[in-house]
Amino acid sequence: MKKITILTAFVIATCAVNSFAQTVVKKSTRTTTVVKKTTTTAAAGKVSAVTLEQGKQLLAKNDCLSCHKVDVKIVGPAYKDVAKKYPANAENYEKLTQKVIAGGSGVWGEVPMSAHPSVPPADIKKMVQYILSVK
Repeated sequence: MKKITILTAFVIATCAVNSFAQTVVKKSTRTTTVVKKTTTTAAAGKVSAVTLEQGKQLLAKNDCLSCHKVDVKIVGPAYKDVAKKYPANAENYEKLTQKVIAGGSGVWGEVPMSAHPSVPPADIKKMVQYILSVK
């Protein structure tokens, strides 16, 4: 069995304590490198406050607010209604990101939502994460 170095023990302890970030440990023959990613914890559907704020800002920057509001249905559904219908999890983040990119109608009525193929999928995902966090 290989000896556990002090650095490896520190990395393991840090991973156990750090509940807000995924930690990926890459080990080469010479050194151990720790790479932190602040991303969604898929199992819990938790998203960082920074990502949620970015999603909120992206909604304001794009054309979303001309058809949607947080708590009032305009042309499209209120964000609170969307959050009630779709639990905040990795599957729904991906599903709704693709729906925003493609556009469509029928889920919330016959008025179609415009497609948004020019908006980067990573930005749309942040917007979706924000929307599904609205309570």
